[in-house]
Amino acid sequence: MTDLFAPLQSLKQGHWFKLICGASFQHLPAVRSLTLAYTLAGADCIDVAADPAVIAAAQAALQVARTLAREAQKRGFDYKGNSPFLMVSLNDGEDPHFRKAEFNPTECPTDCPRPCERICPAQAIVFNSIKEDFSGVLSQKCYGCGRCIPVCPYDIIYTSSYMSTPGAIAPLVMSTGVDAVEIHTKVGRLAEFEQLWQAISPWADQLKLLAISCPDGEGMTDYLRAVYDLITPLNSALIWQTDGRPMSGDIGDGTTLAAVKLGQKVLAAKLPGYVQLAGGTNSYTVAKLKTMGLLKRAEGAGGDEGAKSSSSPSSPSSPSSISGVAYGSYARVLLSPILEQLENKEVSNTNVKATVRLEENDTLLWQAVELAHSLVSQIKSQQER
Repeated sequence: MTDLFAPLQSLKQGHWFKLICGASFQHLPAVRSLTLAYTLAGADCIDVAADPAVIAAAQAALQVARTLAREAQKRGFDYKGNSPFLMVSLNDGEDPHFRKAEFNPTECPTDCPRPCERICPAQAIVFNSIKEDFSGVLSQKCYGCGRCIPVCPYDIIYTSSYMSTPGAIAPLVMSTGVDAVEIHTKVGRLAEFEQLWQAISPWADQLKLLAISCPDGEGMTDYLRAVYDLITPLNSALIWQTDGRPMSGDIGDGTTLAAVKLGQKVLAAKLPGYVQLAGGTNSYTVAKLKTMGLLKRAEGAGGDEGAKSSSSPSSPSSPSSISGVAYGSYARVLLSPILEQLENKEVSNTNVKATVRLEENDTLLWQAVELAHSLVSQIKSQQER
């Protein structure tokens, strides 16, 4: 059970790190590379789209990571071969994480300065790409941040949203052997949440972790209490993910403030379960949490008694400190120079497009792990003090 228990221990001790690949992000080579690098760097959870191909890409990376555990330790990384939890995200209604940008490139004037192409953090917008032989939005790379929409001078970019189909999603997802599910919800959608939960609940005992992600809104804490009443009794650990400013962590340090503020609000509600930040998180987040005294200190350092009183990692006690941080856009953009070099090697190595896997390029692999570790180690350093 140790292999399964390690991420829960991180939650209990207050140094949980989650990588968000993106609920709409379906670029399989990038998902595979991100999963591999952040796993070797010590991540506790990898959150991916509820898509069998995406899940399979992440699982393949987790298998490769286990074969590299000894090498990672030689290089000074604290990865011992424990697999992080593999999580999938579902939604109970309209949500910015579950959409794609679209536009017709033939409608773009030839003299347009293309601000959409420059602003896209996922490099999902291309024009006359030789590599892709395509113009427009590369759907598998788009994760729905929406930054391209307001900058389009001709107002021709729009988004298409999609919903989790409860009856179809639950058996499909659970049969792939995922460890955790995250449900994205919103104040006022209790009936929709209940419908999705009813579809998942027959498989709920298979889960090691359930996360509820919700943005701020009037009556939020009452809504979360109603959600808690719906999902209990629950055999798995429970995380309340405070979605402060969605998909914005790579914009600047200040985006983390919304995530921290919302985290404080949920902590004050004293809901059973763990509280984890997301939405605007970046390299400033842990420093801000430390300054505000919101992170649990290591055992023996005057630690957080409320969190310490938990009898087990899945115990539904109310935390008095933030238990972890999830990183999405910032974590992906941090590794984008490495992933771009990997993609360029595909083109230069052969006339026929062939995938170059991260582990096949030793230099790029350990550069990626080093970059990932620079972020993971910020919250992991809490356990060493």
